[in-house]
Amino acid sequence: MEMIKKAIISVSDKTGIEKLAKYLTDQGVEIISSGGTYKVLENAGIPVTQVSDVTNFPEILDGRVKTLHPIIFSGILARRNEDHLNQLKEQSIDPIDLIIVNLYPFEDTIAKKETTTEDAVENIDIGGPSLIRAAAKNYLYTTVIVSSNQYDELISEMENNKNQTSAKFRQRCAIRAFDHTARYNALISDYLKNAFDEKSFSEELSLAGRKISDLRYGENPHQEAAYYSFSQKNPLNDFKQLHGKELSYNNLLDLDAALSIVKEFDENFVVIIKHTNPCGAAVGDTLLDAYKIALDSDSLSAFGGIVGVNGEIDGKLAEAMSGHFFECIIAPGFSDEALTVLQK
Repeated sequence: MEMIKKAIISVSDKTGIEKLAKYLTDQGVEIISSGGTYKVLENAGIPVTQVSDVTNFPEILDGRVKTLHPIIFSGILARRNEDHLNQLKEQSIDPIDLIIVNLYPFEDTIAKKETTTEDAVENIDIGGPSLIRAAAKNYLYTTVIVSSNQYDELISEMENNKNQTSAKFRQRCAIRAFDHTARYNALISDYLKNAFDEKSFSEELSLAGRKISDLRYGENPHQEAAYYSFSQKNPLNDFKQLHGKELSYNNLLDLDAALSIVKEFDENFVVIIKHTNPCGAAVGDTLLDAYKIALDSDSLSAFGGIVGVNGEIDGKLAEAMSGHFFECIIAPGFSDEALTVLQK
């Protein structure tokens, strides 16, 4: 891998881009850009060349066509072998070593209540995914960055490899890039199905998941696990963890099961879950009564389980629970006295 000499930067999310671009120019990297990104870099005093000056072709169709040009894609897709490099030379095209692109904010656009279908469609990025996929395909020679949270690692890679990037880093970036564009496309297809009221089952289906966090372990302690959200929001933002260690995969499954059950009851209700199955569930005159009945249903299986309660836990209920080992307790609220007991 040769040193990075030429980069394309085209980002909707401008977070950290001035700092990164300055670092690149300090290392002698020529930056090509367009649209809003070009203006941001130019205003920051960072040397930058417009895409249209490279292609000798203007941005047209209200910006729908900017980077979609053979000069750009030949520079990205060329293998660094004699044949491809000679072909580039014959056409006066330079190789492009680094692509830094994030996409039109389609997800943020459709999250707004006032968004029209026309607004959503205009925020479907075409050039961006094409640049990303081309660079990812040519990962043996080209580095592709799709998020500002990769900038620091890119800088570290270049510092440690004399302005190059390692093969392992480019491989990881390529996988991240294809994941990124796959999720983007899945969001678009899902939105259009709803917008066009398309109710038939698709011949092909993709899920647009986004990682929220790594988990302590998977179904078994030797397994790794991560938590993904397939909606516009992170469902865990509706909850607050008041105490204890990081949640595991099993904890989340059992908490979800407990929540699903307690939401069905208006009366004082308690359920104890073990491996997603209720081992005790009861209504009572008080939450304490309901807890005692639920525990008596199968106190042996309840060991290490999850307790779900549909009302605020007070000190007396907390004292009763503290005599038994439970992994988690989920409830709409806890009194100060209850927290003092349970957080021991």
